[in-house]
Amino acid sequence: MSGSARRNAAPPPAAAETAAPAKPPRPPGGIASDALAVPDVLAPGLQVVFCGINPGFVSAAAASHFANPRNDFWRLLAAAGLTSRLYEPSEQFEVLKEGIGLTNAASRTTRGSGDLRRGDFAGAAERLERLASELRPAWIAFVGKEAYRGVFDERSELGLQQRRLGATRLFVLPSTSPANAAVPWAERLRWFRELRKLV
Repeated sequence: MSGSARRNAAPPPAAAETAAPAKPPRPPGGIASDALAVPDVLAPGLQVVFCGINPGFVSAAAASHFANPRNDFWRLLAAAGLTSRLYEPSEQFEVLKEGIGLTNAASRTTRGSGDLRRGDFAGAAERLERLASELRPAWIAFVGKEAYRGVFDERSELGLQQRRLGATRLFVLPSTSPANAAVPWAERLRWFRELRKLV
C-alpha cells in the first residue's frame, strides 16, 4: 500500500465499538439468572406455597426443588397428608393440583445455605408480598427458620407466625435439609402435621 493510501485508510474501530455488550444488571432479589435453574411452581389460589431458602447444587442440576435424595421434604409432605401420595422432585409441577406451590427465598445456587450473604435476599420480602397479593395463597410455609429470617431479617420460632402478608398466613417448618439431620424425623413430621391441621 502506498503512503497516500495508508494516510486515507479508515481508522480501526474504537475498542468500545468492538467490545462485547455488557451483561444486564441482576434485578433485586436475584430473581433472573439463577431462578431459571429451579423454576417457581406457582398458580393462583393455592392452599400452601412452600418457600425454601435457596437451591443447592443437586436441585439446580435437576431443575427441581428439594431434589437431594437425602432431603426429606417430599417424604414429609406425603407422611403428613399434605399430598395424596409421595411425589418425586421431577414431578414438582404435579403438586399444583394438590393446591401446593414452591418457591425460594433466595435464588443463588450454593453448596449450603451458610454460603448465602445478606444481599442474596435483597427484594425477597417485596417479592413474597407481590406473590401474596397477586396469587393469594392461603399460606406461605417457610421450610426452615433461616428461610424466614432471610426474607424478613428477623428470627422466628417454629409454627404459626403473627406476621401476615395481606390475607396470606405464614408458618415456619423445620428445615428438611440433610444438614438438619440432628432434628429427628418425628419432630419434623410433627410440625408438618401441625401445618396440615391448619390448611
